[in-house]
Amino acid sequence: MSNLELAPSVMRFYGETVNEDDRLRSSADGRMELARTQELLRRFLPPAPARVLDVGGGTGIHAEWLVKDGYEVTLVDPVPRHVKSAAAVCSALAGDARALPQPDGSFDVVQLLGPLYHLPDPDDRRKALAEARRVVKPGGLIAAAAINRYASLFEHVTYAHLHTERIHDSVSKILETAVYDGVRGFTLSYFHRAEELAAELTASGLTGVQVFGIEGPAWSLVKAAEQQPGEGPTDDLIASAMAAARLAEPYPELLAASSHILAVGRAPADMRG
Repeated sequence: MSNLELAPSVMRFYGETVNEDDRLRSSADGRMELARTQELLRRFLPPAPARVLDVGGGTGIHAEWLVKDGYEVTLVDPVPRHVKSAAAVCSALAGDARALPQPDGSFDVVQLLGPLYHLPDPDDRRKALAEARRVVKPGGLIAAAAINRYASLFEHVTYAHLHTERIHDSVSKILETAVYDGVRGFTLSYFHRAEELAAELTASGLTGVQVFGIEGPAWSLVKAAEQQPGEGPTDDLIASAMAAARLAEPYPELLAASSHILAVGRAPADMRG
């Protein structure tokens, strides 16, 4: 898939099948993901107003809070439906993370909160990170999210069907290969280990790379409570899971239990570095 075309299954999934906004606004673990992503990014973002490029920004769910915080946001996404929706939030245009239309050194922050999910070819991920580094200013911030390598194992327990042959075999293949083929349910996806994501950002020339578990090690308990009959997870359970995410941050061994991970790093102040 290195010909700069998005895999057809990815285009169908986001263009016709799902609304990513709904997941992040309505499901309990989605709300945790959104809140923690905001919390983590706000630690590293420069003061507003600064220029943020939201690569693969979907319908603008992250652009929305960034604009409210006073940032000047430009969103790039390959899915026409996303671009149309995001245009109500910020400047939005069609584009691919691997070949951005923006000029060199034109943004204070570049965030990729989705593109790496759907680029199983390491050359494609290198291109996306190289493009992010190209368009960020010297000393600028780059933030990249990934799906955790082991997320499917935890998730399919919450649906109480990991022990069934079909799901067991599918998850086993993801754990072995780090790739889901997108045949049913989800779409073509790549699953990172935390140390691998950090290495990819470092290899792209970024400095001071740090990796965080977004939802933390207790997110699957919240999701399991939501899947079971009844009223779903209590506010106290969600608050406890959020506290677990924060408490886990100093302990890299717990990164493996988060559903998504977020890496941050900076372009060298001297871009020749």
